[in-house]
This record gives sequence, structure tokens and C-alpha cells, in this order.
Amino acid sequence: MPHLRWTTAGESHGPELHVWMDGIPSGLPLLAEHVDEPLARRQRGYGRGGRMKIESDRVRFAAGVRGGETLGSPIAMVITNRDHASWLDRMPAGPFPSPPERVTRPRPGHADLAGGQKHDRHDLRDILERASARETAARVAAGAVAARLVGDLGVRVGARVVAIGGIADERAAPVDAVAWEEELGRARDTDLRTVDATLEARWREAIHAASHAGDTLGGVVEAVAIGAPPGLGSHVHWDRKLDGRLAQAVMSVQAIKGVEIGLGFEGAHRPGSRVHDPIGYDAGARTFTRASNGAGGLEGGVTNGAPIVVRAAMKPISTLRAALSTVDVVTKETHEAAVERSDICAVAAASYVVEAMVALVLADAMLEKLGGDSMREVRRNLDGYRAQLAEY
Repeated sequence: MPHLRWTTAGESHGPELHVWMDGIPSGLPLLAEHVDEPLARRQRGYGRGGRMKIESDRVRFAAGVRGGETLGSPIAMVITNRDHASWLDRMPAGPFPSPPERVTRPRPGHADLAGGQKHDRHDLRDILERASARETAARVAAGAVAARLVGDLGVRVGARVVAIGGIADERAAPVDAVAWEEELGRARDTDLRTVDATLEARWREAIHAASHAGDTLGGVVEAVAIGAPPGLGSHVHWDRKLDGRLAQAVMSVQAIKGVEIGLGFEGAHRPGSRVHDPIGYDAGARTFTRASNGAGGLEGGVTNGAPIVVRAAMKPISTLRAALSTVDVVTKETHEAAVERSDICAVAAASYVVEAMVALVLADAMLEKLGGDSMREVRRNLDGYRAQLAEY
């Protein structure tokens, strides 16, 4: 059973998104602005769709926070969908004022058809409203709380974009924590989350061209956690291995179709001498070191103290203005797929969602390792564990 439990509720054009979290210790400083800032960043990025001009996401704490601190009880957060006002005739909880037009032409690449078959729904809006990436706003809110928790314990989580539309960042990835901090900090304030201005210009051109063609683009996101101590996760059981937990969490994000840690698939093409990280020891700092980080901070399902590097491959957005062919689920006739309002490229936005998922998994792993009902107790346990590591 996880030490940090959370879930989300709400539909894309419903009245609200809801987040429920249980397991956050008492005494964690937490304000709405700590959540609103990453929510706003998620809505930015060149290639986003028209909805980003409508929504301006803000969180409201409905439970679990008092006087700017967590209480140790479940936290409930609410994000209002401003766009719901335009959908009252199609998205009421009660009976429809008049029967709305049904969505019966599933879009290739979406959950429309498979979800309709699973739940026996012939109006596919019953599927697409929940399957929509609008749900990721709730994940980012949960991740912001988790980031506050791990940040209080000395772990910083960030992300950057390393490829869009097949155009990749060819620069060598940082290895040590200081270099990673600088890279992620500079990338955070750019439109497409990269510090390479030339690369960003090429990405913008590719997104612009895809837009004119009625097409979409995907890419690759890299999330990094700096400062996690050795020993998070487990080598003992398959479901407690931290690399597996990270991969599952990141793969669950809408449109993510591949996850790798460290060198990942590249490591499969190299000899072992160019993959594994030689171990050293810093007597002054009383800590073990690694000159490289092919493992991405994880060995045997356990953190080794190096930066944790998780890479996620995002497929192109499935809704195309130049619609692909499909079959109407009612008439069984061939048509063009339905078209909902959509982004051209949401890779930069996805980086904040992937970052949130990594923070959530690490928060759970930290609580699993350290325990504690209050932040003061958790910090005390961490100090004791660090002393144990220094004596090893």
C-alpha cells in the first residue's frame, strides 16, 4: 500500500477538477500560490490550442490545509473549469435540457472507440471528456504538493524538453547536480523549456509548419530529481523497485508512449564498459561518487545518490485538423474523425506533468523510507538516515 495516496476526478468540460491526497505529513508550509505557479506554466508553450486562452487555472484548498500549513489529514483541491459555462447544455449532471448532438465518430489515437466499447457508450463524449489531457491539470496540482514535500527534504525536481518533431538536443546531458540545477533553472523560464535558442527556433518552425499542414508533433521530455539520498525504493520486490514505479507513473500520462531511465535504450547499443558507472569515494564528504550517470540514479531498483533521470516519449497529439478516416459507431459508415479543439504540440506542457509524476513517486518513496506523521518527525528521521550513510 502506498504511503502517499492520491486521485483525481472531473471531466474536461465539467464544472471542476478535483484532487484528493492522503499521507502528506502535518506542518508542511503550503499556499495556493505554490500550486498556481506550476498550473500556469503547464498552460504555456508554443503550439498550445485555443483553450489555453480561456482557462486560467487556480487552485482552491477545500480540506487539509489551515493557516498555510498541512494538517496531516487528507488534502482536497478544486480547480474550476471556466469553459464549463459554454457547455451547460452538453455537460449537466442532471437531465439534458434537450438531447445534445452525439459524438459517434471516434478519433484514431484516442480512447474514444476502445473506451466506448469497454463502457458500452455510443455517445463518445462520455469517454473523451475524462480521457482528455485536461485531467493533467489535477496531476500538476498534486505534483506541486509533492514537490513541496520533497523540496523541504532537499530534493529538487525539474524537467526540460530534449526533442520535438524529430529534432533533438544533441548536447551532452549534465552529469553532476550543480550542472543539472543550472540547466533546469534556465530552461524553466523559456517557452519550449530549453536553454538552446537556436534549437528553440527550429522547434518553433517545425510546429508552425505542422499547424499549416493540419498536423501535430510529439517529442521527448527529460525529468530530473536532484538530491535524493541513496536507498529509496527496493531491490527485494518487483512492485517496490523505484525505477518500475517511476516508469509506470510517467507512462500513465496522456500521450506518453515510451519511458526510459538513464541511458535507457541507448544503453542497449553500447558495451557494458560504456554504460556502467565506476564507483569512487570522497573521503572529505564521506560519500560514494560516480563520474558518470548511465544508470540515471537508479541501480537494482534503488536510488544511488546520483541525479535521477527519467525520459518520456510523447506521441503527436491525436486530434488532427486534417482528420483521419474512421467508422461511425452507430451507422458503421466510413467518415472523417470528429475534431475537438486541440493543440499542435504540447511537449513543453507535458514536461510539467511528467515532472509532477516524478515528484509524486519520490514523495511516496521518501515517506516509505523515512516515515513520520509530522514534517518535524520526517526531517529528524532524514537527519538520522544521513548520519547512518556517512558512517557506512
